[in-house]
Formats: sequence, C-alpha cells, structure tokens
Amino acid sequence: MVLPMVLDGLPGAFSPHREPDSARPDDTIPNRTVDALPQQSEVPFRGMLIDGQLVEATGGGTLESVNPATEEVVGAVPEATADDVDRAVRAAEKAGPAWRDRTWTQRAAVLRQYAQVLEDNLEELAHLDAIDSGNPITSMRADVQSAVGEIRYFAGIAGETKGRTIPSGPDALTFTEFVPYPVVARIVPFNHPVKFASAKSAAPLAAGCPVIVKPGEQTSLSALRLGELVKDLFPAGVFNVITGNGATAGAALAGHPRVPRVAFTGSVATGQRVAALGAEQVKHLSLELGGKNPLIVFPDADVATTAKAAVAAMNLARCMGQSCGSASRIFVHEDVSEEFLGALVEAVRKLKVGDPMDDDTDMGPLAFRAHYDKVMGLIASGVEEGAKLLHGGVRPEGLDKGFYVEPTVFAQVDMSMRIAREEIFGPVMSVLTWRDYEDMLEQVNSLDVGLTGNIWTNDISLALRTARRIHSGYISVNGTGKRPIGSPFGGFKQSGIGKESALDELLSYGREQSVTVTLR
Repeated sequence: MVLPMVLDGLPGAFSPHREPDSARPDDTIPNRTVDALPQQSEVPFRGMLIDGQLVEATGGGTLESVNPATEEVVGAVPEATADDVDRAVRAAEKAGPAWRDRTWTQRAAVLRQYAQVLEDNLEELAHLDAIDSGNPITSMRADVQSAVGEIRYFAGIAGETKGRTIPSGPDALTFTEFVPYPVVARIVPFNHPVKFASAKSAAPLAAGCPVIVKPGEQTSLSALRLGELVKDLFPAGVFNVITGNGATAGAALAGHPRVPRVAFTGSVATGQRVAALGAEQVKHLSLELGGKNPLIVFPDADVATTAKAAVAAMNLARCMGQSCGSASRIFVHEDVSEEFLGALVEAVRKLKVGDPMDDDTDMGPLAFRAHYDKVMGLIASGVEEGAKLLHGGVRPEGLDKGFYVEPTVFAQVDMSMRIAREEIFGPVMSVLTWRDYEDMLEQVNSLDVGLTGNIWTNDISLALRTARRIHSGYISVNGTGKRPIGSPFGGFKQSGIGKESALDELLSYGREQSVTVTLR
C-alpha cells in the first residue's frame, strides 16, 4: 500500500513541551474559502478538529486538493504544523480519563451514533471522496457503508475489553484489568479516504482511547467533513482530525513522545520509518503495509470464472488497483494459461474507464500526479524487461485530462522483473506461467511481503494444503479476497505487524495490568 508520507526531516526541532501558537476557534471557519483558490473551487474550506473546535493550521498554511479526473483544484486543507499536532495530543491526553471511565455500553452507544452520522451523510461523503480521490462514486458509497458496518461491529464487542483472574492460593486474589492507551494516533492512506478515517478510528474509541486521525495528504476533504459532522458527538479531545504533509504533521504525530500507541496503514518504506520512530520510544505499533499478492490458478479451475474473479481480486472496479490486497501476481498453470489470458483480457476490456461521478463508471483515474507517473514508469519497465503487454498500459482514448490508465495485463512475466517484484498500486496485472508445484510456491513466497493470497481449484484438499504453504496473513480460496467483519486481517513478513478489523485489534488498544490482593 502506497502512502507518500515522506518522513524525511524528522522533527529534530520539535519540542513536545513548547506551547502551541493560538489557533483560530471554530466560529471563524464555517463557509470560509481560501482566497488563493480558483473560481472552480467546489469544496468549502474546513478546519481541523482539535479539542472539539474546528481550527486552521497555526501557520495558516494550506495544501491544494486536486480532482484527479480533471486535474483542477477543488479545495484546500489545513497544513498542520508540529504545534498543531502537539495541541491535538494534549487535548486527547486531557480527554482520555473521562472517556476511559465511561462504561463500555456508554461508549458503544456513542459509536452507534457515529455510525448513524456516516450513514445519514453517505451521499455527501461519497461525493467528496469521488472528486478528491478519483475512486468511482459507486465504490465510495460502498466504502461508507462498509465503515458503518465496522463501527457497529466494534460497538458490539466493546465489552470484550475485560480482565481475568489467576489462581493465587487461599490467601490472595490476582486479577487483570484492561487499561486503554492514553492517546492513539491513527495514520491512514489516500486510497479509501473516509472509510479509513472513520472505520479505523472505531476500535480505539471502543476500547476507551482518544484518537487522532491523520488522513492521506492528497485526499483529506472527507476526513475534515467527518470531523465537522461529529464535532458535537464526541467529548472535546476524544476524536481529533489533523491534515498536512507527512514530513511535518505525520512525523510529528508518529514521533510524539506522549503518543504511546501508533497504528499506521501505508507503504512498507514509510512503515519502516514509523517503526524506527516507535523503536526510539518503545511505542506499541501496528502496521498494515503493502503486498504483492499472488492468485494461483490450478488446471482444474473453471477458467472463465477464475478470470472474472482475478479482475475482482485486483480491485480494479473499486479503486483502480490502489489497494494493499490487490492480487497483482497471477500464477497460472501452463495447461490453461492461453485460455485464461484470453478470458482475462476479455474481462478487462469490459471495464468502463471514465468520470468517477458517473454511476456507470467502473474505473476512475489514479489519485494524484506523482502516483500516476510512478505507475506509468513501472509499466514502461515491464515492456523494457521483456514482458508481453496484452492490454492497456496507456491513457484511454477520449480522456485527455486526468490521471487515467487503462487496465493493464502483462504476460510472459518472470520474477526478475520489477512488475513482478514491486508493489505498483495501480491497475497492472502480471501473469506468470507455472508447471512445477514446488517451484511455483517458491516464487510465490520469494518476496519480503506477504499480505494476502488467492487460490483457485476444485480440489479442497489441495487448496488447504496450498494455503498452509503460502506465507501470507490472509488467504482466499475460490473467492475474490472479500472477508467478513471480525476476520483478523494483517500481513506476514514486511507486510505488517498486528491484526485489524477483529477482536485482536480492539484488544491491541489497551495494556493488561495485573493486581494481586493479599487477603487478611
């Protein structure tokens, strides 16, 4: 998963003890637009949510929001400084004890209201994400509904933050208590903006932790609107939203000495930088990072069905392949490879690439210019290194503006090529042919990442034995990678640390304290 949150220039000058400059209160924010924005600006300026107030960045800086379908500026977001981050941390720290001391049923009730706010504003939030990220609006509606379900799930299991008793003999009682972290930082990427900003805050909130959400700098509009919508729902300081560059806001948040719990979703490279920051202060980290995920086609699989499933597993019609779980490496048995490639290209050609605001669109543009350039560069490397380009790899006809790329299929790929080894995070599928089972598994497991895997066969014993051999955290058999809420999600190797979207995540937001009472 790519998150261009560069952590260069980590805040050596950042002092957590320095008092932040005064920020403007929320009564100066409503309906304010940035003077520098052009006339076509569509989205009103909104402040960050810090300590229950909507505020600008202390330095007054902003970042432009660009519609990737038109390449036009549609709004702006505050560019938070280290002072803003410090203010958010101190607000969360102050709000923590009262939120922690609420009963789990009281917190769950607030979370259910949180989910309802999202559901009531589904169309507006989906619209913001479609114009800000380029993802099709139909997909963004599904994202909001998915977030609603995940928030309700964590509201339902909030009571699992409980302790246990340990046998201590006749003269003592030993028990444990769940102690929420005082502040949680939740840093999320650009590909599912409002879904990640909302759903990934649910577990820490349910556990009794105040949270600071930092969305991807390229797609922050919906997170700011979310903060505005829930400003009066949560007590001041319990839910905070900051926006800005990774080199400033992201680094200051990940490295803040008063933030003991950091949960990050993004690229492997940036996750390593976050981990380095955490190691310096012995923080509790969870990292949901990138993948180069295999889809294995056995010769007994139904080829037409599997080809359609491969397109779905690539998340092309959801976010243009900009997904950590996308099945971008397809290992097809040579007995069915020719038939499979024909079916795959046919399935890809049926996808409609176009305006993300059109309900009939399957694929929109990539999220921003730098990412578009990276994807096109990797496509060029595939051609240069000898892969056979079967479809796509170019800008679609009739779409002269926007960061559009036709869905791309490469054949004759081998594991020496960059397109087989690097996470492209775009609509690029690399097909590798295999005959020997053991050799295929060696190639599948040859990378340093292991997030998901997909297996297609009618032999359930073969499927289960193969699943046990794949070094990935989540395996889908005869499916497209979809998983139910409550199923732990997280990678092996450099794809991450910890699990999400399940009880495991909820419990990770607290520490276990043991107490022994001597009886008299």
